[in-house]
Amino acid sequence: MDRMKTKSIFLLLMLGSFAFSQQTEWTYLFDGKTLDGWHKYNSNEMSDAWYVENEELVLKSKNDNQSYGNDIVTDKSFTNFELSIEWKVPKGGNSGIFFKVVEIPEVNAAWKTGPEIQVLDNDNFCCPNTLYHQAPALYDMKPIGKIKFNPHGEWNHLLLKVDHNKNEGSITFNGDFVYSFPLYGPEWDEMVSRSKFSPDKYYENLVPDHPYYTYAPFFGKFKTGKIGLQDHGWNVRFRNIKIREL
Repeated sequence: MDRMKTKSIFLLLMLGSFAFSQQTEWTYLFDGKTLDGWHKYNSNEMSDAWYVENEELVLKSKNDNQSYGNDIVTDKSFTNFELSIEWKVPKGGNSGIFFKVVEIPEVNAAWKTGPEIQVLDNDNFCCPNTLYHQAPALYDMKPIGKIKFNPHGEWNHLLLKVDHNKNEGSITFNGDFVYSFPLYGPEWDEMVSRSKFSPDKYYENLVPDHPYYTYAPFFGKFKTGKIGLQDHGWNVRFRNIKIREL
């Protein structure tokens, strides 16, 4: 084998190794010790409702499903990525993991811009508790089927992939693939139109036919945004929060 061929093969191996290392590089969004890298939605500061315990990011709440207002988001924004995160809720617990969150002064909650992957005690929460709203569904947008779900007080693992180049998001839960979904385009618009976030019901001044309809004109409109964690009035714990940009 001549020197030129040897050099070419070496270069290809190096490029392949580099590409592989780039694909497998994870960055922790939570260092297990501090609240660095996070802040309260629409604020320059971190909410005092969140704290660190046993390398877990913890929300202290009243467990009444009523005390809201402490959604938090990452300082950094992301477009194409894989997010790996573990969560645990108490009996009846409810929370959410947001993506593509954009902070807008006139919008009072992260879920009004960023789509949500549901965090829930599927066995005991009420209400709603349909297949559109149980963990780990893309909340109110696409129902889940049969899943491997660990009950309240135990850890569950979510792997969320968001790839705008392929127009595909996907959810893997406790090691099992759940489903994929579009991120924009006609199919996404159709999913939104059937959900509580539908803009048509507002602009056409129709009586909303969704029991939990809310006015959220910026919902799902952005390709780049922040990762968010929800305060839904229940204690919730997160750990091993890491991201890999695609």
